[in-house]
Amino acid sequence: MIVSRRWLEALLGRSLDVREVAERLTMTCAAVETVVPLHQDLGDVLVAQVLETKPHPNADRLTLCMVDVGGSGGPVEVVCGAPNVQAGKKYPFAPVGAELPGGLKLERRKIRGVESNGMLCSAKELGLGQDHAGILELDTPAAPGTRFLDAVPISDDQLVLDVPANRPDLLCQKGVAREVAAVLGGTVKLPEIPGAHAVTPSGARGRPSDKGKVDGVELRLEDPEGCPRYIAAVIRGARVGPSPAWLGARLAAVGQRSINNVVDATNYILFELNQPLHAFDLARLRGPAVVIRRARAGEPITTLDGVARKLTPEMTAICDAERPTIVAGVMGSAESEVSDKTTDLVLECAYFQPTRIRRTRRALGLTSESSYRFERGIDLLGMPDAMRRAIEVITAVAGGELREAPLDLWPKPEQPRTVFLRPARVNHLLGVDVPRGDVERLLSAVGFVAAPKDERLAVQVPGWRPDVAREADLIEEVARLRGYDALPDELRPYRPGTVPDAPPLRARTRVREQLVRAGMLEARTIPLGAPDAPDAVEIRNPLSAEESHLRSRLLPGLVRRVEHNWAGSVRDVRLFEVGTVFKTGKGEGGRVKGAPEEWTSLAGVLTGARRPRHWSDGDAKVPDMDLWDLKYHFELAVQVAAPGALVQPLQDGRGWAATAGGAPLGWAGSLEADAPRWAAALFGFEVSVSESAPERPAYRPLPATPAIVHDLALVLPAGVAAEAVAVVLQRVGGTLLEQLEVFDEYRGPKLTGGKRGVAWRLTFREPTRTLREAEVEKVITAALKALEEELDVRRRAS
Repeated sequence: MIVSRRWLEALLGRSLDVREVAERLTMTCAAVETVVPLHQDLGDVLVAQVLETKPHPNADRLTLCMVDVGGSGGPVEVVCGAPNVQAGKKYPFAPVGAELPGGLKLERRKIRGVESNGMLCSAKELGLGQDHAGILELDTPAAPGTRFLDAVPISDDQLVLDVPANRPDLLCQKGVAREVAAVLGGTVKLPEIPGAHAVTPSGARGRPSDKGKVDGVELRLEDPEGCPRYIAAVIRGARVGPSPAWLGARLAAVGQRSINNVVDATNYILFELNQPLHAFDLARLRGPAVVIRRARAGEPITTLDGVARKLTPEMTAICDAERPTIVAGVMGSAESEVSDKTTDLVLECAYFQPTRIRRTRRALGLTSESSYRFERGIDLLGMPDAMRRAIEVITAVAGGELREAPLDLWPKPEQPRTVFLRPARVNHLLGVDVPRGDVERLLSAVGFVAAPKDERLAVQVPGWRPDVAREADLIEEVARLRGYDALPDELRPYRPGTVPDAPPLRARTRVREQLVRAGMLEARTIPLGAPDAPDAVEIRNPLSAEESHLRSRLLPGLVRRVEHNWAGSVRDVRLFEVGTVFKTGKGEGGRVKGAPEEWTSLAGVLTGARRPRHWSDGDAKVPDMDLWDLKYHFELAVQVAAPGALVQPLQDGRGWAATAGGAPLGWAGSLEADAPRWAAALFGFEVSVSESAPERPAYRPLPATPAIVHDLALVLPAGVAAEAVAVVLQRVGGTLLEQLEVFDEYRGPKLTGGKRGVAWRLTFREPTRTLREAEVEKVITAALKALEEELDVRRRAS
């Protein structure tokens, strides 16, 4: 949403500091993404007066002008090619050295033998229009030499707002002005329209009816569900043509181009009051009639963008006596479009059901400024005021006569919504005492009407705030208008809840805490992307081809985050994410069935140095992470995400897999990525998160008896994993074997045929008595025998 600073100033009747406005809007209602200055590049242009003109001696189409530019230097001679320059008139003048829009810097130069000391400027050269044939004539009392921007009020600022979906009132200049007035002071009043006169007859003829006539045009509202309210007026004798300068400038300030005076007037009301309008050419309406009904299946219409479309009964259509002329709330057709031959207008002001418009827009793949507003909800109660303002603007810029009052079809009139507010509840939720008078003042500042009723306030909600429906919404209004920064930020006494967190939430929290302790940082990636698996879930209405499917894995998104860090010259990256992944639901026979399957997954990526560099390292290089660092982090992740799962090496020895009951749960290994030369190897893991919590560790007192430690060197044949050896040792060792760990591995010429030597440290202890050496030797002998029989593992000779 683009907001014009000058338009806000016209509505508030006061000057504004654009930086202050941007800051206060961001803090109270909608973030201002950027502020764009308009026409600030005309600072070098001056107001000049032509004193004398004479023909150029060497060119028939050029004129020599003596120009008063102010200052002590006296008049300067300027060569001009425009035919409309006259002595005594004032024009914008760019002196030598001035820089114009587009980067053109003026130099003193000869034109057909005569030196020109600057340039008299056209509207196009100043970026104020497309007219390049004539110099822009100024009607200003400013003296020669005055800055053009000081004499002609065209400098402006655009505030680009990120409007929340629940605040449609901020999609117009008046709505934003209302918020500015509430925080900076002022009264919102619609600016006067140049050349406007009082609209007569005033007001709309309204009654609870679904049909009627206005100035010879029949109206029938046959779809009150899709269009609860419809107002129409007939203006006769209008003249369609170019818009006046003030109207074109207002629309240009919010990024809109001028079309003609009637269409521009309807767009003016849209951006000023958030009320979309449509003007029909009465001569092209068959009947003449306007019928608001559901479209028929396959009914054709060619919209203003030139595309032939088919309508469905789920859509509302605005029709004449024979055919659709508008896709209600979305876009009109060329058949009823206003042209330069139009003299009589039918002006439409309607409210369309938001969800109906949203579905229509999606079905047709068609978006417009009108549909953007209708599907969020406009002011149902403010439509008569918008119609009155529209008639005022159209008759001012295009002439014409309103012979009958507009007809208001509203079969089921609605009253303003009333919400009761308890001042004590305001204090309780916000944690501060807000005086009752302050509550009333803050709410009244943005259009609410508060009246005391017993110990409560009966608050009437304005029609432009469809998002306010309950007491908590009003309390939120008080909080934001009072200022979120004015609320206390200290932790106050509270009563802890007795309801435990849901198991999925506890599982996610457990995983996050453990991986953060391990030195990893959490990432959040979007769940959309290109298909990453055969059973990836396809989105019906994707925003782009690159985001057409729901993710079935977390790792691709994390790899993109690593590449993003590499692009910023960040080499050491440790990221993890806990999120939802999806796959297509399958029925019998493998057919797609029902909703997609989804579950929680944990993924992590590692690359770069094993630890942060320290000053004591000197010139030594910190080693990079390798597969064993990956194994440590993977085992840590499996321990908290899938308690009880077994981690085993892959067949190729280049990664690990996690399984539970034979079912795969996770994987860890090397990853491919678009890596720069200086990047280290990239590793990653992903595992499904279980809701079951790991067993709590049981308390054991410190041992009071001594331990016996034995080192055992074994020769493992090719294909035998160290974990398999550990399983046998733990089984044979039983309760006496307290701890088992690998402390060395040997591969070399002394061991051939793929064999390797692995050294184990075995710690034995009997907690109730002193263990004897003979008992330990007996256990080791039994273990060696079992290893030889089951795995062909033998003791390594010294």
